[in-house]
Amino acid sequence: MNKRALLAALLLLALSGMMLHYRIHRFMVPDRTIPSVYVMDSTKFLAFLLPLIDVIVVTGLFLSRRTVVYGYLLNGLLVIYGTVLMGHYSIAEIMARAIPPADWLIKSTVPDIGISWADFLVGKILYDETMRNAPH
Repeated sequence: MNKRALLAALLLLALSGMMLHYRIHRFMVPDRTIPSVYVMDSTKFLAFLLPLIDVIVVTGLFLSRRTVVYGYLLNGLLVIYGTVLMGHYSIAEIMARAIPPADWLIKSTVPDIGISWADFLVGKILYDETMRNAPH
């Protein structure tokens, strides 16, 4: 298996997830009193921070054989946190807006959760490849 291609896939999935996440959770928002002035919404910034960690830290940890295990662990933790948080907010949104069951998958974060699990699985394959080729 080509480790460079796997690393590129890991980075592209994380970067794409981060951009999709930012589109929904823009942390620079217009001020309520002066709409032409933008202020930082710290809650939305925290929502942006986890995907940013995925792009920078996880990808960086996967670059070295000595740190790949930490990249794998952090990647898994981010996916679990992301799944729980996105799932929670989807359920809350579905209940608050009384979205019909036929639209639950499309109007939820299930596709986003799928992207994060694909990112994790690419990381798992990259981790397995690194460990298989490690000197014993």
